[in-house]
Amino acid sequence: MEYGIIGLIVLIANIYALFKTWTSAASTGAKLIWTLVILILPVLGFIAWLIAGPKGGSSVNV
Repeated sequence: MEYGIIGLIVLIANIYALFKTWTSAASTGAKLIWTLVILILPVLGFIAWLIAGPKGGSSVNV
């Protein structure tokens, strides 16, 4: 058990980030890029997603 609880926390955080990314109102291209960033750089990708990732909500133009 090399990574233990920290590895499990990172895995859960990445699954959450991927779910929130794919259910956001962002374009398909943005979703694909964020997915690749999260998968290739698990910890840094999650932190970047928290700071600048696509936000949920509707895409209503006012």
